Amino acid sequence: MTQSARPAGRLALPALVLLLVVAVLAVVLFWPSPGHRAAAPPPPSPSAPPSPSPSPSPTKQLPYPWFAVGACLDHPKLSPVITVAEPQRCDGPHDAESIGNPLLPDGLQKESQIALTLQRLCQPYAAAAEAKQGGGTWFSLPTGPSLKYYGQGYRDTSCLLAASDREGGSKLTAPLKG
Repeated sequence: MTQSARPAGRLALPALVLLLVVAVLAVVLFWPSPGHRAAAPPPPSPSAPPSPSPSPSPTKQLPYPWFAVGACLDHPKLSPVITVAEPQRCDGPHDAESIGNPLLPDGLQKESQIALTLQRLCQPYAAAAEAKQGGGTWFSLPTGPSLKYYGQGYRDTSCLLAASDREGGSKLTAPLKG
């Protein structure tokens, strides 16, 4: 046996031990914990798109009532039995329909500023929707955040069109002409 073979044999054993230590550490570090579950597979994709609902419903989660364009609703200013605006089917009696969703600008500091700005923002939507109805008396009913929610950054509003401006007045019985 030559002298050069002896150092190679002496190095093989420590290398093998080092390799075993690295393998054990890898198993310990990457082994799943007892409470770990594998990710669930994604749900199957639908074969056909869902059919649209007969009446659009709110799609945003806000701390105040908000209605997408085309959504029909009852409003507490027009219906004496409710305290917050509620979605309704458009093919039955309802107080109003959403005709626009402008955003409030930044910089308003009072409830009165929010109310006046809502009226100004909803006016063009109301004029356009009224013109499509072919006559009659219509009332704009803007809704949006209170000063509390406005101060938290909420700017979403709903412009509503109604056939009455008083509690217990005329109801709509079909979607607005559009």
